[in-house]
Amino acid sequence: MLIQFSVSNWRSVKENQTLSLVLAKGTELIASNSFTPTAPATPSLLRSAAIYGANAAGKSNLLRAMQTMKKMVMDSSKGQRGDLVPVTSFLLDSATEESPSEFEVFLVADGVRYQYGFSATPERIHEEWLFAYPNGRSQKWLGRAWDAEKKVYQWEKCNALTGQKQLWQDSTRENALFLSTAVQLNSKQLQPVYDWFKKTLRLANVSGWSPSFTASLCKDSEQSKKVLAFLQAADLDIQDVIIESEKMSAKHFPDDMPDELKTTLLAKMQDSEVLDIKTVHRSLDGRAVSFDFRDESDGTQKFFAFAGPWLDALKNGFVLVIDELHDNLHPKMVQFLVQLFHNSETNPKNAQLVFTTHETSILNQDVFRRDQIWFCEKDDKQSTRLYPLTDFKPRKERENLEASYLAGRYGALPYLRSVSIGRGVPNGER
Repeated sequence: MLIQFSVSNWRSVKENQTLSLVLAKGTELIASNSFTPTAPATPSLLRSAAIYGANAAGKSNLLRAMQTMKKMVMDSSKGQRGDLVPVTSFLLDSATEESPSEFEVFLVADGVRYQYGFSATPERIHEEWLFAYPNGRSQKWLGRAWDAEKKVYQWEKCNALTGQKQLWQDSTRENALFLSTAVQLNSKQLQPVYDWFKKTLRLANVSGWSPSFTASLCKDSEQSKKVLAFLQAADLDIQDVIIESEKMSAKHFPDDMPDELKTTLLAKMQDSEVLDIKTVHRSLDGRAVSFDFRDESDGTQKFFAFAGPWLDALKNGFVLVIDELHDNLHPKMVQFLVQLFHNSETNPKNAQLVFTTHETSILNQDVFRRDQIWFCEKDDKQSTRLYPLTDFKPRKERENLEASYLAGRYGALPYLRSVSIGRGVPNGER
């Protein structure tokens, strides 16, 4: 479960920005859109959050920050000394250009609340910290800070963390995280935090997911029924899905690809399968007619690709983070996908959804509580600012949220100037 995420000095983000899924005041939609975790010292949480804002406001950078944090936790211990840490600071201010980027997340894993974060420049990790609340009280499990004068790390004595701490510290490179290194070296105590990043936090960019995961589910008869029910609930008129698979071979590469490259790629993908997806529709006279998946509309293809990860997240209580959920999808489709998270029957494990969107019509469909709606814009210093709708205290019953947003009451809109396009200037008249 995600409680909140914060980032600072990262790409277009200069000052610290925090996205919180903590339930605020108000009883609207409280039964459907929120839940109370069983973890000690953990507040009630929201099942989703939607982020609105103009193009280039920094919405995607906030999600990239989550992706970078996940990548660092999963992969930093696998690199080599001298590899650059994949961070980019806010470059429009000389005061931040050389300073560390900082990432922090509050999460719940295996019934325990954690607070984990780190700061880094491309050359090294500067700080790293971890607090746990197994009994409701804070325990510091990790504290590490770079001493620039002495050129060494200062490690705090964290007695609550057990295991081969000295070995883990000695094995942690300056460009790697202690969390990643310790788990790689068999720290069972830190495994739940690592697994939260690896398994629970699921991110997708604008293009969403490949259809291969959904297709793989359709190879199982029971899973296929669930996928079909998902597609039919969205009125896609797909009666069945046929999946054919074959082992990857040279014929699956372009004809003009060099043979040597084909051989190299096949050696790396020798156990891979190529899935051929066909959708089955019913003709006017009742016949079953199959279509190549590529002949379906872009929206249908995207929705099919979403089906597998969506069902998987709802089944397992994952956290889905998606950039531009509305892309190629009808507003009713977006509403349908979101509402699956707002239903205890379809979301029994309290999965959460965080997404950016430009789709405003769902603001007036009793889909969201006020504390689930966030806005993103750039200030006069070209720095990204994230803030919730609750900052404006909108009237619960009378305010048209879509109209108010588009009218500029909440900000986070593009500033469009008029453009004068005249006839070209004839030669010789310049």
